[in-house]
Amino acid sequence: MQLLRTRRDLLAWRRDQDAPVHFVPTMGALHAGHEALIRRAAQPRGAGAPTVLVSVYVNPLQFGPREDFQRYPRDLIADQELAAAAGAQALFAPAVEEIQPAGEQGLTRIRPPESLLGSLCAPRRPAHFDGVATVVVRLLALVRPRRLLLGEKDWQQLVILRRVLADLALPVAVEGCATVRERDGLACSSRNRYLTPAERRQAAVLPAALQAVRTSLQRPLDGLGGAGPDPVTRLRRALEQAGAVVEYAELVAAHSLARLAHPQGLCLLAAAIRCGSTRLIDHTVLISRPPIVAIDGPAGAGKSTVTRALAERLGLLYLDTGAMYRAVTWWVQHQGVDPADAAAVESCLQGLELRLGSGSAGETTVQINGHAVSEAIRSPEVTDQVSQVAAHGCVRRALTAQQRAMGARGGLVAEGRDIGTAVFPDAELKVFLTATVAERARRRAHDLAQRGFAVPPLAELEAQIAERDHLDSTRSEAPLLQADDAEELVTDGMGIEAVIQALVDLFRQRVPEEAWPDPGAA
Repeated sequence: MQLLRTRRDLLAWRRDQDAPVHFVPTMGALHAGHEALIRRAAQPRGAGAPTVLVSVYVNPLQFGPREDFQRYPRDLIADQELAAAAGAQALFAPAVEEIQPAGEQGLTRIRPPESLLGSLCAPRRPAHFDGVATVVVRLLALVRPRRLLLGEKDWQQLVILRRVLADLALPVAVEGCATVRERDGLACSSRNRYLTPAERRQAAVLPAALQAVRTSLQRPLDGLGGAGPDPVTRLRRALEQAGAVVEYAELVAAHSLARLAHPQGLCLLAAAIRCGSTRLIDHTVLISRPPIVAIDGPAGAGKSTVTRALAERLGLLYLDTGAMYRAVTWWVQHQGVDPADAAAVESCLQGLELRLGSGSAGETTVQINGHAVSEAIRSPEVTDQVSQVAAHGCVRRALTAQQRAMGARGGLVAEGRDIGTAVFPDAELKVFLTATVAERARRRAHDLAQRGFAVPPLAELEAQIAERDHLDSTRSEAPLLQADDAEELVTDGMGIEAVIQALVDLFRQRVPEEAWPDPGAA
């Protein structure tokens, strides 16, 4: 592993890198939490393995006048050994003069949004997050990584940096990684080594108290409850009874960091305590139900393929709403009903029995009124009429009710034309997945050929897709629209794996690993 001490060293090293660079910034005194970040950084995202760079820089800008900058633990040799063993190819350990060559007075500073500085650590450390943001942006400008990996333990820092980098339009994906804990439950921290044995026992009350309050609040699958004092009061009492000095105990919304009176949605119960002279922070994530991902978009954008794969990647259920509408269309055709006749179509819905399942290869299986129609609903005849049938209010109301019932317990990924706007408006993540008409026509031609159907000219397919877009977006009942809070993802030129990774990144921006761990995670 290369040790880089100057900006010149770093820039020379960076010019030699062909693989994407994944970056883990640290203040040194590396521990198991940093090791987990480095190992995650070394995992491939798509084709080829990345190059991992770790920085060790004790940032003076983020320490207050009475904080522990001078005695902060430093052990560069041990840091090199841990970083190399975890998979890093280089370690950047600059002096202060390399990061702020004109001194503090000559440094351009980054000020995070005030809305993120009103709770948790920020009011008590007024210059801290300015210093963090300033130095991280400076490092990113030098390193130019594709991915930046940060721990979820410092949740406020993670939220602030995501916002700052998004506002500055920096081309880097930010990946948060779950908190790593020691045997007694204490979150890994470089400052843990300050603790005496007695202080260590006292400090271990922090994660135990957080977990106890979380357990008392969480009721399986039916939301947050619990009797007695509010969670903040319960947490503070438990910490004070253990003799810890409580700097704060707060309940905040996970992404806005606004203080909350009661748990709602995705939120954080967090605290900072002092054990002796050592300040420690920790939190637990509260979520009212397993997360929902709603993926909308026009026909032919590849929603079904990536939604199914995303559900498997995240350990969520796949709700194939498109198959539901196709099945009803097939049933209407099977009954010989005019798909334009709303009254006749509504009569077909009486006693409708629609079942979705999963085949041996993970594909969606569909039965409607005892008929297995998994393949039949993909025919061009069904495709040509599904928008017309789906536009009827009776169809949409019937299937929306079924979909909402399926999603009431959460824990699913659903795709369609109005999933984020009409069916699951409270989904944790909403995505508008789209592609140009030309790209969708090309994909449709390939799909038809693969299924053994005749392939019309591309110009004809483009006209059909454009017309379907028009019908879907202008229908009176639940038109195809991008939800105000949805992320648009244009997939032209992207392979399936790249699209799935982009969706995983968007999911993780909204749902921390602590709230919904990846399947198979330790």
